[in-house]
Amino acid sequence: MNPVREVFGGFGVLLRGLGIVLRKPRLFLLGALPALVTSLLFLAALITLAVNITGLVAWATPFAEDWESAWRGLVRGALSLALLAGAVLVMVVTFTTVTLGLGSPIYDKIAELVEQELGGAPEAPDEALMASVTRSVRQSTGVVLVSLTVTVSAFLLGLVPVVGWMVAPVLTAVVGGWLLGIELTASAFDRRGLLRIRDRRHFMAARRWRVLGFAIPTYFLLAIPFVAVAVFPAATAGGTILARELLTEGPQGPQEPQTPPIPHQNPPEAPKAP
Repeated sequence: MNPVREVFGGFGVLLRGLGIVLRKPRLFLLGALPALVTSLLFLAALITLAVNITGLVAWATPFAEDWESAWRGLVRGALSLALLAGAVLVMVVTFTTVTLGLGSPIYDKIAELVEQELGGAPEAPDEALMASVTRSVRQSTGVVLVSLTVTVSAFLLGLVPVVGWMVAPVLTAVVGGWLLGIELTASAFDRRGLLRIRDRRHFMAARRWRVLGFAIPTYFLLAIPFVAVAVFPAATAGGTILARELLTEGPQGPQEPQTPPIPHQNPPEAPKAP
């Protein structure tokens, strides 16, 4: 497949998702609500941390009380900046996962609407609630840990002059987008009984350019404060469309051997009468 065409096709999936949710304004507004709540919660947490950070750092560094004021201020100032930067990093990495968790019933409804509009969707598998919650929490935790590891590694790589400045943003975008694709396609895969992340990766790898064409722009849009509020419903619908495309045209499992056709035989001639 043509990589350029696949990339643009992936971005078109996001636009198609936006078109579907815009035709349902109430559902679009409802889908924007969890992202808005998450944004406000994170903003409130960051403001609270910033207001109390001086006392928090002083409590964490009692050994610096007897230092000269210049050194004490330098160390505690650096720790304050590091703490704020770490908090922002964690919020950026966990924003999508927290929003999907808070709005799970709403985003499942959006995915169901997309399935109904496009047709041909199977019934959701009968999975126990506790098993479903446990599986979702385990998978989301794994995605967050991988994302956090890659983000920190990319930040450290970005400290390397020239090479790091070019490689780090690309690494962050590609890996972050890929992990986002894993999360946004979950509903459609789960509906078809493909419950493992390994299953999603298997089909995504077959059309990775299309996946990245959808996921990387979505990743950048979701990273913009409060823009994510409007993007999230479209991204959820787009993830469902993308999953259907991957499942329709993705790699197939092993095929059953076919029995070779029996060659045509003429019926036996009837015995001639004496």
